[in-house]
Amino acid sequence: MSDVVRASGTVHWIGAGLSTGSGLALLCDTAERVRLWHRTEERAAQALDHLGLTGRAEPRAFGLAALTAELAPGDVVVSMLPAPEHAALLAVCVRRRAHFACSSYVSDVVLEQVPAAEKAGIVVLAEAGLDPGIDHLFAHSLVARAREAIGDEASYSLTSYCGGVPAVPNDFRYRFSWAPAGVLGALRSPARYLEDGEETTAGRPWEVTRPHVVDGETFEVYPNRDSVPFIEQYGLPTGWRPRTFVRGTLRLEGWLRAWDAVFEELKAGDDTRIAALARELAATYPTTDADHDRVVLAVSLDVSGAKGETWSGSYLLDLVGDEEESAMARCVSRPLSLAVRHILSDDLPSGLNRAAETAERSREWLSELAGEGLEFTLRVDQ
Repeated sequence: MSDVVRASGTVHWIGAGLSTGSGLALLCDTAERVRLWHRTEERAAQALDHLGLTGRAEPRAFGLAALTAELAPGDVVVSMLPAPEHAALLAVCVRRRAHFACSSYVSDVVLEQVPAAEKAGIVVLAEAGLDPGIDHLFAHSLVARAREAIGDEASYSLTSYCGGVPAVPNDFRYRFSWAPAGVLGALRSPARYLEDGEETTAGRPWEVTRPHVVDGETFEVYPNRDSVPFIEQYGLPTGWRPRTFVRGTLRLEGWLRAWDAVFEELKAGDDTRIAALARELAATYPTTDADHDRVVLAVSLDVSGAKGETWSGSYLLDLVGDEEESAMARCVSRPLSLAVRHILSDDLPSGLNRAAETAERSREWLSELAGEGLEFTLRVDQ
């Protein structure tokens, strides 16, 4: 492992979309210099004004050549761009020996560059937002607590559901907190998970939607992506036998029925038509400052020991946006900002890092997020 390039104190925040919020302001409080890169310098300046950060960060017009020209060793690049654009940014970071951070899942093209990044001595930080991000912190914490109480021989069920929904339910039972094209694309991706101890794949995830009660309120949930690799990532003991392991999406009750026409389009599988549908949905259900959003993240773990002892624990984050900031922006940008501050403090090793690699880091980061006003609750029964 190469020595880590010491952080320079300069942060380049790329993009100012729906998930950029108060986390950027927290970085302005701690970093020596922050630059916000957007489509044009004027748009970057407008975003800073909207966030109340005029004069605290420098606006820039984004382009890879322009960014490369300003990057110095030890700078931190924070990508708020769509995941397919991360690889090009990371390649620039490797060449300039600048650290890289994002809130997205680790893609194969990013993973391919990790050896070069490690050799260059830079941190590659991913999965450090809400989901993925805070959900990882919750899961690591629960697994560590259960293992201490039950030991290394047990069976378990772990569920992790997250969703951005309208604070005041509408007829569509949804509020877009990211691009409609991305939402539709995710629904078209098969989901792999464990149910009744067996590996299961849902080609159309919405077709296995089921009710799920959180703190007395009924939601609808369905699996997404590939849950199985997270069994190892969360450090579940090899002596624990899984009954259920699923990471998925949470929606308001009635969502499945409200989206029936959308699902019919997705079943037809016409890419051109689905791209047009995404544009239609964006126009029909625009995201405005007037309608506030709500983020719900519920992670639960139930464990039965070899001698009949039981343990159950759950974390719940349930946050409503306000006039100053959406709930989604707060929940994505604050943990990402916290992670970047750990890069600035030279706390992380070179190579690939995620929000939580260990239970110890999970406890530390959850404590820091709680101290900064991101509220969540923990319930434990044993």
